Amino acid sequence: MKNNPTATGESPSQLIDARIRDLGDWRGETLALIRALIKQAVPDVIEEWKWRGVPVWSHEGLICTGETYKSVVKATFASGAALKNPTGLFNASLEGNVRRAIDFHEGDEIDTEAFKTLVRAAAALNMSSTARRAGRRSRETGTA
Repeated sequence: MKNNPTATGESPSQLIDARIRDLGDWRGETLALIRALIKQAVPDVIEEWKWRGVPVWSHEGLICTGETYKSVVKATFASGAALKNPTGLFNASLEGNVRRAIDFHEGDEIDTEAFKTLVRAAAALNMSSTARRAGRRSRETGTA
């Protein structure tokens, strides 16, 4: 897991730990569960801390963010519109052409297997996009 220190000297993982601890309520518990599920789904996921305090999980590109608000914890999938959503997990940001999100409210039950499947699909999409870009570059430069 990437462990680049931020300006404060703390790693992104430490900052996410602190966010979970500081929330101290159902939002922290939900963010901790989402984080655990992401790590289970993609064990070599990279944790990042971006945009002045947003937990981000990446694998060959951005998978999703974990934003916390007063009444919702939001998991925004960077390429969510390109992912299948057979269990209907996406319930926010549905009108866009690229992103999709899941809003978790206090007391919501998380379909853990469906969430992990979605995370794996996002990581696979990133990997296929990376492979396509690499193939295109090698064709343009004449390298194998």
